[in-house]
Amino acid sequence: MKFIVSSSYLLKQLQVLGSVINSSNTLHILDNFLFELDNNQLKVSASDLETTMSATLEIESTDTGSIAVPARLLLETLKTFPEQPLTFTVKENNTIEISSDLGKYVLAYLPGDEFPKAELLEDPSTAHIPAEVLATAVSKTIFAAGNDDLRPVMSGVYFQFSPSGIIFVATDAHKLVKYSRTDITSSAEANFIMPKKPLNILKNILGTSDAEVKIEYNDSNAMFSFDNYILVCRLIDGKYPNYEAVIPKENPNKLIIARTQFLSSVRRVAIYANKTTHQIRLKVAGTELNISAEDIDYSNKADERLTCDYQGDDMQIGFNSRFLIEMLNNLQSDEILLEMSLPNRAGILTPVDGLDEGETVTMLVMPVMLNN
Repeated sequence: MKFIVSSSYLLKQLQVLGSVINSSNTLHILDNFLFELDNNQLKVSASDLETTMSATLEIESTDTGSIAVPARLLLETLKTFPEQPLTFTVKENNTIEISSDLGKYVLAYLPGDEFPKAELLEDPSTAHIPAEVLATAVSKTIFAAGNDDLRPVMSGVYFQFSPSGIIFVATDAHKLVKYSRTDITSSAEANFIMPKKPLNILKNILGTSDAEVKIEYNDSNAMFSFDNYILVCRLIDGKYPNYEAVIPKENPNKLIIARTQFLSSVRRVAIYANKTTHQIRLKVAGTELNISAEDIDYSNKADERLTCDYQGDDMQIGFNSRFLIEMLNNLQSDEILLEMSLPNRAGILTPVDGLDEGETVTMLVMPVMLNN
């Protein structure tokens, strides 16, 4: 079995697939890429058992066959090459030889049939989403997903498809993000919870693609196909919490402020906040917003005054500055709207501008109790 491929083209594809491989695997075979050669097409796969991703590459060959090649060794070798054609030749003694303009490199391979096969989806449902929309939806929500092993359903992003639109939700019980589009719909009602790892991989490659992503899913697995990639992953099992119930509906106090100004101010004041609670205090009266923080243990304190557009009763509310900073960083608008009802009810952040037609982003942040 022999094939010729461009070094930089191969490296680019393998770096994407390499992100699937765990740094420590219980099964030795998972430290490898699976190469499946079929004449002038090479299908390369990587897996961690939960997620399997493959890419189909155009190469020069007339052979067929499959082998598992050590991933780390191959990636480290490819990173050092200038752009050039490489010839891969499988030898008798379970080794594969790579020939370049500079020399020859020999590495041991394993039989391809030992590599775990990706799940075949029985009788799946299908949805189509533009790559750019899916990339935006994932990056807007994934940061709010939890890391608690005891609550696995909250450690992923909830996908909800319906004829009226698509919704993506992530929450860790302290913050919640809901991203929805009414301009993209699905023919049938469906919902499932996607784990973070495959979503991060998708997010990184979807941003550069203008393709349409085909999503196929059943009760246990989902498959994403676009360009020359296919990603299959196991879904998180369980029922997602009723997120609509925690979003306060009546929020009479509305504050509009420039996002970057508010973000810079919160960042500066937060330096002086208590290092365990990260608590900052927002005090709004008239057109003035006062942001303050105090760390009594070290006699550190800071406060800033900003002008804002505010309608509602004078109020004071406390937030965890880290959550607020994360949310403001993830919004791209010039101005944001912060809606509040009471100091012990969640605040809702939404962008005032910069959204596409049919696109809405709702971010909810839980308050922290103020100690007066």
